[in-house]
Amino acid sequence: MKRNPTRQWVVALLAIFVFVCYLVPGASALIDPNPQAEAAFLADPESGFVLYEKNADQKQYPASTTKIMTALLVLENVDDLDALVEVTEEDFKGVEADTSQAGFMVGEQIPVIDLLYGLMLPSGNEAANTLARYVGGSVDEFVQMMNDRAEELGCKNTHFANPNGLHDDNHYTTARDLYTITRQAMKDETFQDIASTAQKTLSETNMTPQRGKALKVYTTNMLIYSRNQPEYYAYATGIKTGHTSQAGYCLVASAKKGSGSLISVMLGCEKPQGATQPVTFSETKNLFEWGFENFESKELVAEGETIEQIEVRLSTEEDKLVLVTDGSLSGTVPSDIDLTQVERTIDVPKSVDAPIEAGQKIGTLSISYNGVDYGTVNLVALSDVSRSEVLYYADKIEHFFQSTVFKILVLVIILLFFVYFTLLVLRSRRKKKRRQQMMKSKQARYREYDKRDRRD
Repeated sequence: MKRNPTRQWVVALLAIFVFVCYLVPGASALIDPNPQAEAAFLADPESGFVLYEKNADQKQYPASTTKIMTALLVLENVDDLDALVEVTEEDFKGVEADTSQAGFMVGEQIPVIDLLYGLMLPSGNEAANTLARYVGGSVDEFVQMMNDRAEELGCKNTHFANPNGLHDDNHYTTARDLYTITRQAMKDETFQDIASTAQKTLSETNMTPQRGKALKVYTTNMLIYSRNQPEYYAYATGIKTGHTSQAGYCLVASAKKGSGSLISVMLGCEKPQGATQPVTFSETKNLFEWGFENFESKELVAEGETIEQIEVRLSTEEDKLVLVTDGSLSGTVPSDIDLTQVERTIDVPKSVDAPIEAGQKIGTLSISYNGVDYGTVNLVALSDVSRSEVLYYADKIEHFFQSTVFKILVLVIILLFFVYFTLLVLRSRRKKKRRQQMMKSKQARYREYDKRDRRD
């Protein structure tokens, strides 16, 4: 039986591919996950390190992922989340029957916190309008607040036209901007709790008897909805779905695995014909797994690590001071990174004066990689260093003679001496002039006496 050379080459190439992807550390990171989305973004919210981006600055319609900004503004501007807000007919303006609603009723008095659950889990458009009216005084004022906050956060390609994400040609954002908004929102623990909740039974209200039972809301985020669903992702911690015919299917998600945490943004995805769910969930899971496989949280600086030595003045026991870190610093980086590639910026003086106490802050160490600033740790003295009193006072004297005060004093003394010398010269000249005048006067008298003697 003859061997097929072409087939042998194919097998060999596949073997090499498998070896490169799975046996060589970090090589699989070179493979583009290429999610089926118009735009995608994946980053570590702790450091801001970007793991992946696709059309990240291309304007897209965000659909209901808009509600992340709505929730953020509510949490930033409402102190009492138990305050009751009454739902009005105005809150249903533009909310069509076939759009997502939380199930609130006109005249129902609802705590702000429950409106937030209704906003984020079932993506209630009426909840968005109610919260916007309550916080901004009107929906229009709230929308202005949304745009102002986006600008404050550094979003460069975002403009909101409503608080719910219903389609408007002038309502858009980008994957990068939406990540920026989400990253800020996730700093709030209440937002984290809401975004990671799969189902919630809301408080009883004045309308509960009419409804027959307390309202129960469910998340639309299938990554966290149920372990029995194929879209479920064990490491997911939220956050928000979105969909309109113009925007396609959107998903902003977060996940935590070990010490690493990630935020993903998927915009403009599709739902295959016959599928029960859009590809946003599977594509997000794949992107998370790609990120966790090829990137990891590593300790970039260890606590107590020796960083630098600097000179010590005014001490006879030590002439060098060892500086160590007073804390550790970790961040998400490529799994195969050579840590010598991490940039360390040391900010310390050339020398310090004794006395010095162990643990005393002397300077800082800043860590960055590939344009990402991972943070700063303090550099502190490793040990005590006592001061020599002899050297201390000698230094005081030396500094005095080098000081501006001493220079001014010398200048004043020189000036006074010059004035004194000038006065002496002037006084001497006056005395000499008086002597000359006296001599002339005497000579004149002598000449007068001589004339008189001759006449006599």
